[in-house]
Amino acid sequence: MSAGASGQEETAARVKALESMLIEKGVMTSSMVDRIVDIYENQVGPQLGAKVVAKAWVDNDFRQRLLDNAGEACEELGIGGLQGEDMVVREDTDEVHHAIVCTLCSCYPWPVLGLPPNWYKDPQYRARIVREPRKVLADDFGFAIADSVEIRIWDSSSEMRYWVLPQRPAGTDGWSEEQLAALVTRDSMIGVGPVRAAS
Repeated sequence: MSAGASGQEETAARVKALESMLIEKGVMTSSMVDRIVDIYENQVGPQLGAKVVAKAWVDNDFRQRLLDNAGEACEELGIGGLQGEDMVVREDTDEVHHAIVCTLCSCYPWPVLGLPPNWYKDPQYRARIVREPRKVLADDFGFAIADSVEIRIWDSSSEMRYWVLPQRPAGTDGWSEEQLAALVTRDSMIGVGPVRAAS
């Protein structure tokens, strides 16, 4: 078992113990926990970010508004809220690839990306992605970036939460926003993985 898997199991056990204690003490009920999970799995999260990306891919005016003021552009689609304040979107191009990190803790735009994955909070990721981004993307995520492409790392904070507008994949001309959104992954909006290929 890898150290990462062991750490994830330990975190999961701690979360479950805390949840059980809060329910036992009457601070929360199991239905409250289920409701919170539902909110972050279905009402906020990567599917909303994918919707924003798809809109930006088909509507250049919206894309520019998103790059100018991500919070306001997301609000046009009814997306916003806690941990979504002061969002900034960086657009991938043929020349530049972007990835995000929070080197201090785990600041992250929850309304569009959902809960941060465990690896995003891991000190190894937070330190290494800044020092050796190309190696981390290739070795840890299987995401090879051509040497000709510059990689820029953006350090999120509570004052500024970055996320990535990935490039639209080839072969998607004429696709609907719904079809395009299905290609967008959370990892592509963090910058550590690709969008799904058009099939």
